[in-house]
Amino acid sequence: MELKQYFQEHKQEMVDFLRELISVRSVQNEPSEGFPFGKKPAKALNIMLDRCRQEGFAVENVENYVGTAVFNNAELKLGILCHLDVVPEGDGWTGDPYVLRYEPDTDKLIGRGAIDDKGPSVAAFFALKAIKDLNIKLKSGVQLIFGTNEENGSADLAYYRKNHEFPPCVFTPDGEYPVINGEKGMLRVYFSADFKDNIINSIKAGTVINAVPNKCTTTCGFEAFFYEGKSAHASTPEKGENAITKFLAEYSKEFNNELLLNLAELFPHNEFDGKSCGLGFSDEISGKMTCVLSMLNTENGKLKGGIDIRFPLDRTKDEIIKILKEKIESAGFEITSYEGAEPHITDENSPFVQTLLNVYERVTGEKGYCIAIGGGTYVHEIEGGVAFGAEFPNQDGNMHGADEFITLENLLKNAEIMAEAIIEICK
Repeated sequence: MELKQYFQEHKQEMVDFLRELISVRSVQNEPSEGFPFGKKPAKALNIMLDRCRQEGFAVENVENYVGTAVFNNAELKLGILCHLDVVPEGDGWTGDPYVLRYEPDTDKLIGRGAIDDKGPSVAAFFALKAIKDLNIKLKSGVQLIFGTNEENGSADLAYYRKNHEFPPCVFTPDGEYPVINGEKGMLRVYFSADFKDNIINSIKAGTVINAVPNKCTTTCGFEAFFYEGKSAHASTPEKGENAITKFLAEYSKEFNNELLLNLAELFPHNEFDGKSCGLGFSDEISGKMTCVLSMLNTENGKLKGGIDIRFPLDRTKDEIIKILKEKIESAGFEITSYEGAEPHITDENSPFVQTLLNVYERVTGEKGYCIAIGGGTYVHEIEGGVAFGAEFPNQDGNMHGADEFITLENLLKNAEIMAEAIIEICK
């Protein structure tokens, strides 16, 4: 039986498993003993590990940080790194985000995590299951690695790496095809200032720092005002409309709060590269940087904000934060904390990358090539790691937005591509 036929025959089983995973709202929550990121991410992890155990894979749960499943009792050569946590649902859904629904007319499987990263996790699991069921022989071992904190800083992998090593080859289906071998550096910057305004009582906008906010709510006396935008991943802000900068642009025409006027100057509406913050850098490989004012909230007499920055391969964290700090402080704020990572690059001519490109070309019939992106994938801190899927070129699954989806066709195609990659690398 060919792999393609196998996945066609198992597609309902794949959909049912994805439905089970999506039903768990695996958003980071308050930690408790044994649950470092809350109980729901751990629940999703254990659903996956139980299924791997049923297939006879060698399973390990590393204290609900990370879980692994190994097939083939031989030296490990390949790791497939997925994550089972998701971002909050946000607004704008046309149905329950945690009840998977299938639209036959569009072939869409809709639910939070469908493309990021529960759908690809299901595809990876079934890729390995297919190899087992079809009795395809491998010389090297394969490890599925499932994390629970990718969306909030990857503290899961930091903990895992204290006592565990990754296989020599690692890819994650946490990006797009053909192969992502370059990723911009990342900075998440938090700032605040004392806030008092005679007109505005409160501001509420942004729930996560790595997404363009689609709503900004302000209250003035007993009235509430709503500024509507459009959600998008913070690495591609041009695909959305920032409700915070929309509010600031309109506010600056009518009122006279110095802090808000200064923010309006630093973050003009529909400016995406941070030029007004003294940034605006670009390079030939990774292109223009992005800079998004993604959170702005009043709390206990403070105005607090968050900025998501993705900077080019030829810059450093220290360089970016130095420039931004000066601008933010000049605007009357202080930076309260920041975190980030330097850019990531893997040689496109390595045998590992070339094998993945060849597999992609063989399965899809499309040309394989390497790309650099602004979004940080799950291999950002893993030397030699790349992203391989799960989105296909010129397709957008509304990652981090409302009605996130993966098509059934692409769910099956991802499983086929991953199975072929496992065979090529580990045969």
